[in-house]
Amino acid sequence: MRFTVPVTDHDGYEFSADPLRIDPAWVHLALTEHAYWAAGRTREQHDAAMAGSRNYGVYAPGGAQVGYARVVTDGVTFGWLADVIVAPEHRGRGVARMLVRGLLADLEPLHLKRILLRATDQGRGLYLQHGWAAVDEPDAWMARYA
Repeated sequence: MRFTVPVTDHDGYEFSADPLRIDPAWVHLALTEHAYWAAGRTREQHDAAMAGSRNYGVYAPGGAQVGYARVVTDGVTFGWLADVIVAPEHRGRGVARMLVRGLLADLEPLHLKRILLRATDQGRGLYLQHGWAAVDEPDAWMARYA
């Protein structure tokens, strides 16, 4: 089983890549209530998305989950960062920064060539700080929408 050693910050928040610590009910509720891109996603759909992803969490002192992200990857060349969410009452405390740093550290040994994401206006600055940039040759990228 793959997961990194938990990392704790000075305020007692803890990052973990251990998939057994993820609270799927909390994740689904947080996403469907606070993330426009997940509106209408069923619990079954999200459980399936989690099953096909590397899942990451941040936990408050006492153990409650307060942050989540997942990365869809082939484990060799490519990753897609998705569903980054922090509980509203824990925003502004470095939780998202801890989440992104932790997941990047977990992915580093894979030497992925590219990790993509669709940045929201709220998260753009955080992602820029961690090395993301606009895609090269945006006209070369295509998408197929259902």
